[in-house]
Amino acid sequence: MHLSIVIPAFNEEQLIPDCLNSIQESIHVIQKPGFTHEVIVVDNNSTDKTAELAMQAGAKVVFEPINQIGRARNTGAAAATGDWLLFVDADSLLNPGMVTDILQMIEGGKHVGCGSVMYMPNLPWWGNAAMQLWTVLSVTFRWASGALVVCRTDAFRDVGGFNQDMFAADEIDLSRLLKKWGRKRGLKFTILTRHPLVTSPRKVQLYTGREIASQILHVLLSPHRVLKDKKNSRSGTMGDARRLSGNSDHT
Repeated sequence: MHLSIVIPAFNEEQLIPDCLNSIQESIHVIQKPGFTHEVIVVDNNSTDKTAELAMQAGAKVVFEPINQIGRARNTGAAAATGDWLLFVDADSLLNPGMVTDILQMIEGGKHVGCGSVMYMPNLPWWGNAAMQLWTVLSVTFRWASGALVVCRTDAFRDVGGFNQDMFAADEIDLSRLLKKWGRKRGLKFTILTRHPLVTSPRKVQLYTGREIASQILHVLLSPHRVLKDKKNSRSGTMGDARRLSGNSDHT
């Protein structure tokens, strides 16, 4: 089994070394015959040393000139050679327990893919409340956060990858498509809970609880209109229902 790890990255020179180190450390403990992997960093038009640092760490670097995280993920997937894809944000850290659980899920042969619950350190009280709400929604509805999505490569390509017409919550849309693809083949999509993904609190800490609550309400009341509105995704709280569910801001 060959796993392609795809990291979209826009000006992430401060955080991507830790992300890449966490991947190396997590993979190092895996002792499974026939298991191989590759790491692909998608330089999403960075102006800092993101690409240089990624190459120094041994990652394959591909370039995506248009600043949109869904497009960057799709560009990375197009360059991937693995049977499975693992998308992780550059401000997140894998851990050996999570990687072990992912590989066990793959080897079990009963799933099309998975997401993971998250842990964000140093959140304000309302940030913790929002994360707890997201965790309940994620596990209940089997919605992956953008910070970590794992799926079969053939399924990803069959459903068209991340929807580039959406500027928020495209990972929820992909979760829905993967579940539909899997049901036709007797496969499930799940959310891993034993070893949370550690990800940056920057996804929520720049916004007030009122702003995030307002955006969640807008998404619940009119999801298609809000999520496809590029103007909303650039300003106010819209840019950051995405961050709450694990997306970095690439728009």
